[in-house]
Amino acid sequence: MFLISWLWHGLALTDLEEISIPLTLYFSLAAVVYIVLGLGMTFFIHTAILHEWISLKKAFPFTSMLMGAAIGFFVYLVIFILGMSFTKGGMVHVIADVLWQMVEQGVGGLMVSLGIIYDMHKRYLESERA
Repeated sequence: MFLISWLWHGLALTDLEEISIPLTLYFSLAAVVYIVLGLGMTFFIHTAILHEWISLKKAFPFTSMLMGAAIGFFVYLVIFILGMSFTKGGMVHVIADVLWQMVEQGVGGLMVSLGIIYDMHKRYLESERA
């Protein structure tokens, strides 16, 4: 998520050239935020599996992407309310930013689901060897 955020804001939109704080501070704080988001998303998806809100048998990666997109929408609402967006103004920019945040966090949800699948596969192979 951190990498694709940098690709979007740094390369595609060149928003990072306009921030008023030093880039090292921005990237340090962004890294902390993305670690917290990743841990929160992982916890939320594990909890959803535990309580059977989502099934591992039916489109699990897609469901995790949708959960990530919902988390991205919520994160954008918080960012928008606090006024910490890169948006320069206008409804088109707001819609583009919220859609991008949902795509970014959706990719994060996909990565979490693939990590869970990998871990389950690894545990299965270890149990077969025993």
